[in-house]
Amino acid sequence: MSTAVPTPDPRADEPFIPDIDLDRDSSEPLYQQIARPLEDLILSGTLASGRLIEDEVSMAQRLHVSRPTARRALQDLVGRGLLTRRRGAGTRVTPSHVRRTLSLTSLNDDLLKAGFKPRTDVVSYEVRLADEDEADLLHCEPGDEIVRIERVRMIEDRPLAFMTNLLPVQGAPTLTQLSRSGLYACLEDRGIHPVAASQSVGARTADAQDAEHLGIAAGSALLTMQRTAYDANENVIEYGSHIYNAALYSFQFNLTGD
Repeated sequence: MSTAVPTPDPRADEPFIPDIDLDRDSSEPLYQQIARPLEDLILSGTLASGRLIEDEVSMAQRLHVSRPTARRALQDLVGRGLLTRRRGAGTRVTPSHVRRTLSLTSLNDDLLKAGFKPRTDVVSYEVRLADEDEADLLHCEPGDEIVRIERVRMIEDRPLAFMTNLLPVQGAPTLTQLSRSGLYACLEDRGIHPVAASQSVGARTADAQDAEHLGIAAGSALLTMQRTAYDANENVIEYGSHIYNAALYSFQFNLTGD
């Protein structure tokens, strides 16, 4: 699990100018010699989330390298999710990356335990009659009442995940409850306890709709997760299909030998 979010840096809007010594006789490319110390500073937490980084023009002039070299160094870190480039906002350190262990817990609870202050925006809350596919997912009959919910989970004011959940109407939390707490906390408050789940994890690239939901570029890397959770009587209590911004999020597997 990731560590707590560092205290906001009061110098966030002051461009950070890295102290870099280039070895022009080295076999290591110059752009890597620029990117590497920046990466170390970010991963160590020395550079806080949101900190503005020196622009490529200034960096190229100061280090006596070509502008494409400076651009490639920064873009290399952008590609690995360590920096974010936005028009008008410059190049900044991305929010802390969330590394989540696979367990029967909610994303909201995991983020709170990790020291984040998540926010949830409920995009849609719909009571509807289950179609055949939805009935198959919830192990109910077509035409049974269900609740379909779409939410965006935010950390540090950036979308982390877009979550779609299906629930039987009898145990579904209200819109107000979901706006205040995670789904599993809401279910626990209603006396519904998940004891088992089947889950699959995958990856794909973002289409235009995904990009809009998560505020990222189309074609960006996504992690996907589908989960069906059961109570002690083997009743399905929820089905979730979630997508995550892979630049901010990863799953962690703990393995043991025989």
